[in-house]
Amino acid sequence: MAKATPDLVAAFAAEQAVGEDVAPSWNVAPTDNVRIVTERTHRRDGDDDGGSRPAAVRRLATAKWGLVPAWAKDPKIGSRMINARRETVLEKPAFRKAAVKRRALVPADGYYEWEKSGGAKIPTYLYSPSEDPLAFAGLYEFWPDPSLPEDHEHKWLLSFTIITTEAGDALGHIHDRTPLIVPPDLYADWLDPQLTESADVQQLLDAMPEPVLTPRVVSSDVNSVRNNGPELILPAQGA
Repeated sequence: MAKATPDLVAAFAAEQAVGEDVAPSWNVAPTDNVRIVTERTHRRDGDDDGGSRPAAVRRLATAKWGLVPAWAKDPKIGSRMINARRETVLEKPAFRKAAVKRRALVPADGYYEWEKSGGAKIPTYLYSPSEDPLAFAGLYEFWPDPSLPEDHEHKWLLSFTIITTEAGDALGHIHDRTPLIVPPDLYADWLDPQLTESADVQQLLDAMPEPVLTPRVVSSDVNSVRNNGPELILPAQGA
């Protein structure tokens, strides 16, 4: 993701931006920190009788890619939790609670897949033809670091996973799996903290349309996480 925080706040109608800022990246890797969009219910001053009412606040936050469940003994488990399958996300112990309580959008300019061709793997960048940001369906968790005191600023680790789904006919020749992409008209539904029934979440998962994406063959430089820069998403020479 190369867009700056103010651009993401505007694109996703976030009311707050929290956490450390993240430098632009064209080669995000698992365990990297990235921006995610969440919506959580808070309490605020309410009616004239002195009561209060819950209010959903949409935030742009910074999280580590690789879900660390609250029950995990070691945060290293996150490196194995970078993706959750749409078909089983409501069943797997590591994901099912987050799927009904902690859903997120993960902004991205695009993503890479590697198409198999004979014995080679061809790096391909997929992005929206309008070049608007994509929003991957994500889940997030807070993990309490047992080595830190309760009032420590880094006591709670915010982490996330990206939900993947079977690739449709338009993309299946590149790779059999693809990130589940939430269209703008379903942002509010996906983030809604009041949507907590498994059946309703399943219905929402089933409602996600197949995305319309443009593939572009790019340089093999993207194969190394040491390489990073806007040149990585340019067409490969001779492509």
